[in-house]
This record gives sequence, structure tokens and C-alpha cells, in this order.
Amino acid sequence: MNYRNRRLLDAAKDAPRCFCCGCANDGTVVMAHANWFEYGKGAGLKAHDWAIAALCYQCHMEIDQGSLPKEEKKERWIRAHIRTLAWLFDSGIIKT
Repeated sequence: MNYRNRRLLDAAKDAPRCFCCGCANDGTVVMAHANWFEYGKGAGLKAHDWAIAALCYQCHMEIDQGSLPKEEKKERWIRAHIRTLAWLFDSGIIKT
């Protein structure tokens, strides 16, 4: 069973920007799950809720369904994931 956390997913509404392209949060930013099996993705199963990146609609669509090469999509998502995690910790949404 994959890790689920509604609070992490809902935090996207408070993200200051898309952590892929950097545009201001225009209300379309959501926590986009990873699309790769090493993050818990499976047939009919979303990745773990910790495997997220705050992306605007345009970046989310480009990474999920766009024409970029698969490796570039993954690199963009990973960069956005790291930035998202940094923001979640810095803003106090995730605490240790």
C-alpha cells in the first residue's frame, strides 16, 4: 500500500509558484505525482504522496503527456520535486 497524505497534496494551493517553470501560482498549481515505478507508481496506482512536485497546469501536462523525451520529463520532474520538498520543509508544512 502506498503512502497517502492529504495535507501534502492540499499544500499546493499555498505554493508560491510552479517549481518547474517558476511562474507564480495562478491557482492551477497541484502536487503532481511521479510517473515511475521506483516512486511507487503501478498499474492503476499513483505513486506515494511524498513523490510529488508542485506544478502548474501547463508543466503538469507537458511532463505527463507532452512530446518531450522521457528522460527530460523525468529530469524536470525531479528538479521540481527537490524544490517542492525544500519549500515544504522551509515553510514548516513538513516538520522533523
